[in-house]
Amino acid sequence: MQLELLNDQGQASSKYDAPETVFGRAYNEDLVHQIVVAYQANARQGTRAQKDREQVKHSTKKPFKQKGTGRARAGMTSSPIWRGGGRTFPNSPEENFTQKINKKMYRAGMASILSQLAREGRLAVVDTLTVEAPKTKLLAAKFKAMNLNSVLVISDQVDDNLYLASRNLPNVLVVEPRYADPLSLVHYKKVLVTKAAIDQLKEMFA
Repeated sequence: MQLELLNDQGQASSKYDAPETVFGRAYNEDLVHQIVVAYQANARQGTRAQKDREQVKHSTKKPFKQKGTGRARAGMTSSPIWRGGGRTFPNSPEENFTQKINKKMYRAGMASILSQLAREGRLAVVDTLTVEAPKTKLLAAKFKAMNLNSVLVISDQVDDNLYLASRNLPNVLVVEPRYADPLSLVHYKKVLVTKAAIDQLKEMFA
């Protein structure tokens, strides 16, 4: 698979031969959807809670007499059909949202995403990406020169200078290959991968 090799001005200087096993796969939309949904579900904490009719604050007094009002009979205001009543099936703090994804499926899904990004021209290769000092303006100027507004950078090594310079930039995320996730790959408009990171991605997803 031929990928664009960008220079410091964001222009394609040449082509880079990337492994077909990672960047030349067919796009599997169902599998990609499954791993993205599973990634989001596994990030949920499940701390929400609701009250049932036993837990809500209420009186056990009968709201009105049984007969003669024309209304449906009611025993207490904690009934789930009443406003302010308890829930019939309340959400529990112990609720588990985890979805299991096999390793083989995850690798195939990530390779499918990377391949589709390459076909759409949203993925490019750079030699390296470094900054001389932990200054946000230095990295911002570099991305501005490359005409990049929303970018995910997958670098083989993220040193302190690069990490500190990137963490305050909106729509910019710099990660190592092992921390690349399907949601970020789909979300950002442009993905930059260093040459050394491509070898690591091949080991992980090929």
